Amino acid sequence: MWQRKQRDTLKTLDVTHTQFVLLTTLLWLEQLNEPITQVQLAHHTKVDVMMTSQVLRTLEKKELVHRSSHPADTRANQIHTTMKGKEIVAKALPMVEQVDREFFSRGIGDCEQFVQLFQQLLNESR
Repeated sequence: MWQRKQRDTLKTLDVTHTQFVLLTTLLWLEQLNEPITQVQLAHHTKVDVMMTSQVLRTLEKKELVHRSSHPADTRANQIHTTMKGKEIVAKALPMVEQVDREFFSRGIGDCEQFVQLFQQLLNESR
């Protein structure tokens, strides 16, 4: 049910959940001011490298990301979000967070506490 609500919300922006996750994570990683490769993005998101490659190809066709030569590794490309990609994230993130709040707050008194516990579970599984 949660996935369907997320999917329906993101459909209005013409992105899938996986595209949203990769795009949002890429934008976050860009804050490190270091070249980001598809392999790094795949490892960080725990998405298969081949799947990441396919999704990035789609995001590139939609002009949401751009690939260019990696400055230190001639075998790799670095990935950047485009202005259009940044705009999609800026629109999608509050929408996705709202879906999360609405979905996970039902029957739960403190949504923030639930999110913290969920994050703790994720961190322990790494």
